[in-house]
Amino acid sequence: MSELTPKERVVRLFKREPIDTMPCFSGMGMVAIQAINEMGIRFAEVHTSAENLARSAMLTAEMFGFDAVVIPYDMCTVPEALGRGVSLYDGAEDILYPTVPTKWSDPDDVEIPEDFLNRGRMPMVDEAFEILKSKIGDNLAIGGWVLGPFTMAGQVYELDLLLKGVRKDRERIEAFLSKMTDLVIKVARHYQAIGVDYMNIREMGSGSDLLSPKVWKTVIQPNLVRIFETLEIPTINHICGSTDLIIEMMNECGADALSVDQKNNVAESRKKLGSDVLLLGNFDPYGTLVTGDVGDVEPVIKKCIDDGVDAVWPGCDLWPEMKGENIEAYVQTVRKYGTQASPAVGRL
Repeated sequence: MSELTPKERVVRLFKREPIDTMPCFSGMGMVAIQAINEMGIRFAEVHTSAENLARSAMLTAEMFGFDAVVIPYDMCTVPEALGRGVSLYDGAEDILYPTVPTKWSDPDDVEIPEDFLNRGRMPMVDEAFEILKSKIGDNLAIGGWVLGPFTMAGQVYELDLLLKGVRKDRERIEAFLSKMTDLVIKVARHYQAIGVDYMNIREMGSGSDLLSPKVWKTVIQPNLVRIFETLEIPTINHICGSTDLIIEMMNECGADALSVDQKNNVAESRKKLGSDVLLLGNFDPYGTLVTGDVGDVEPVIKKCIDDGVDAVWPGCDLWPEMKGENIEAYVQTVRKYGTQASPAVGRL
């Protein structure tokens, strides 16, 4: 059996070409506290230094055998660049992700500066991508991600007002989401131009536990279709929460792969989608790798494979305070059972 490099494994997966074994990677933040401690820094310091951001991603992959690196880790880089500020908690010793301190109270007030890609920490993230490209070469895959339009809207405009507006002020909210879609496209194409190997669009807050399938089809789907039509690199449509009722509509958006979390019944989703669709998921990263016992990791990961995923992905970001032995068990289980062909991807 030929052994591929991690990057080759990931790239071939998205092309549905035969691979040696299932890659172990994600499209969300992957950073472990073990790497942070090895660097001798606090978690808060990875968000403000290109070198720390890049090195923490590389060191995490190196320590645990992941096939890719993914940056950035927080969701505030774009809102910060739009002028909403950022709370970095840079004095905290604990793991606290940055948050957006202020939001617009009216969607008509939302302004997108022409040069937002050059504001805030956006240039720092660009620099981190360049460091990754120069230091890992063609060995590891490099993943990028952007929040989807609806989820991005919830970062700059109060979410409860957004949800109410979908029902009571549809025309104005749809115009606002169209503006957010243009923003997401600009960011995603920017990272595509930098040279990431795949792009995850994280429309996390649009699951059917928040929006009805009817609303999803009319409000969410058209914007996702527009995004995926503009990108040329491999793309993933990721949605958290309940997605059983919308999985087929997710597939109609045009992404190269679908990513779902632990609330999705993957075995049923596989039946609905057939064997040609790349399906990624769907374990609970916190319950499995942070609070769970190491002996419970293999059954959880193996179930994802048995249910029909083409790559085992966490339902959201890997929480940094993962137990080292649990991460190792996760990777080892993927390697152990991943040599068998998955529904959409054969083996060499």
